[in-house]
Amino acid sequence: MTTTHGPQAPSVAAAPERARTVATRAAAAVCVAGRDPSRPIAHATTAAGQVLVLVPGDGEVAAALEAAPDRDVSALLMVSDRAPVPLRDPVRATLWLSGWLTPVPEADRRAAAVAFADVRPEEALLDVGGAATLLRLDLAEVVLREGGGCAEISPADYAAARPDPVAAVEDRMLRHLDVDHPEVLALLGSAVARSGVPVAAGERVRPLGLDRFGYRLRIEGASGHRDVRVPFPRPLTCAGQVQPATAQLLCALRAGLVRRD
Repeated sequence: MTTTHGPQAPSVAAAPERARTVATRAAAAVCVAGRDPSRPIAHATTAAGQVLVLVPGDGEVAAALEAAPDRDVSALLMVSDRAPVPLRDPVRATLWLSGWLTPVPEADRRAAAVAFADVRPEEALLDVGGAATLLRLDLAEVVLREGGGCAEISPADYAAARPDPVAAVEDRMLRHLDVDHPEVLALLGSAVARSGVPVAAGERVRPLGLDRFGYRLRIEGASGHRDVRVPFPRPLTCAGQVQPATAQLLCALRAGLVRRD
């Protein structure tokens, strides 16, 4: 269940932006027909929207491509988005990118490796052509599963979208919040009371997510959990705005508590 405080539900990112944000996560698996699923060395969606996958040169995926008559295989790249703090159900979203895998031609490897490194620096890119193989995934289908629902996204919309600008600092900030600032979590949790489902005795407020629209909290109880959103006063445009926006949000919540008391 998702609830919010305030008279109106906050805006949330459209599905293509959320999909591009999930695609920035490192945890992934590659599936090709007739082979066991395997983990890539790394994967990236470039600024231009091209999906690139770096795999071991002697691994299952590279072997499948070598055996394919046209060095072209249908494949699925599955990316998992997990909360950066320990939760009972840590998977926030799963992204399925399916299409056709082909090796990046030798003439294009340098440019592709640079585009890859621009969004995800990876030392193994230096081994492309040897211990590592760089592949291109030409998308046919994009599906995002989150919050109990699924969204189908066109490859063109996926390529045109951009990740949430706060994604790069989310993990660090939520870990810091979880370990060092229980008082801030308690204050954020106070906003839940305005949704009509306040935090009950015995329930614990945990940080679940942070994006340009605000915080997501996980309210954990003995019998289950629920997720709630506490929005910023206005959407952010860069990661540098997170701390000022958080301070403004906390001031507003404190003022609300004073007025309510």
